[in-house]
Amino acid sequence: MAIKVKLLAHTPNPEQTVAMAAKLCYSPSGIDDIRDGLTEEKTASFINMLTDLGHASPTEHASFTFGIEGISRACSHQLVRHRIASYSQQSQRYVDGTSFEFVTPPEIKNNEKALEIYEKILSEQAKAYREIRDALLAGYIRDFCGNDNDISDEELLKSFKSENKAKYSSFEKKANEDARFILPNASTTKIVCTFNARSLHNFFAHRCCNRAQWEIREVAEQMLLQCLEVAPNLFKNCGPSCLFGPCPEGKMCCSKQAEVRKKYGRE
Repeated sequence: MAIKVKLLAHTPNPEQTVAMAAKLCYSPSGIDDIRDGLTEEKTASFINMLTDLGHASPTEHASFTFGIEGISRACSHQLVRHRIASYSQQSQRYVDGTSFEFVTPPEIKNNEKALEIYEKILSEQAKAYREIRDALLAGYIRDFCGNDNDISDEELLKSFKSENKAKYSSFEKKANEDARFILPNASTTKIVCTFNARSLHNFFAHRCCNRAQWEIREVAEQMLLQCLEVAPNLFKNCGPSCLFGPCPEGKMCCSKQAEVRKKYGRE
């Protein structure tokens, strides 16, 4: 399943919003006339000034909301470590785990032996999830009904679901809650996240880096491209930290600064 990133919403006129905040800081303008004279050129000038001064707080007034799907739980765990953001993630409690797909890392996909083992284990885990979920669900229904006859779990689930859908759904969520413990980090997830522009600058500096995990790097690169479409001045200096100075990774540096700068047009 391919990674998909979509900019769902953003502050209207995000660059002008940031420029208004900057204008209020550096001019005698009041809130009634703060928008006056903010042409595209003047707006860009204010944003460039903020960059030159290192004054980042006005950029916090512009926010961007993304929908992301096709990423693994391993990736989403990294994403939510960026704490100055808001997240709404697909629940493994309320969504049946049998509907999840799995992410296959490129290195595994390109190794025949590794891929065979990987797919075998994922298949076994998916089967185990279904069996654990159904066993728990049948147990909850038997306790509820006082049912101790010889009817099979499969027949019990089918008949109870047709007779009491609301209660079945309640028991199913309870069963999912424990069965999900067997699901691997490869399970796909969906998430909506909202960052302000200042947090996005920090996010791109860390996650567009070559040393970032491949999956979250792809997410970050897609997010940056979409931000540049709606606010080019605000995000023109975004990317990995090595674009503008020495690599901050020290001895862990990828040693490919020239290649990275070429990729981002900073030769």
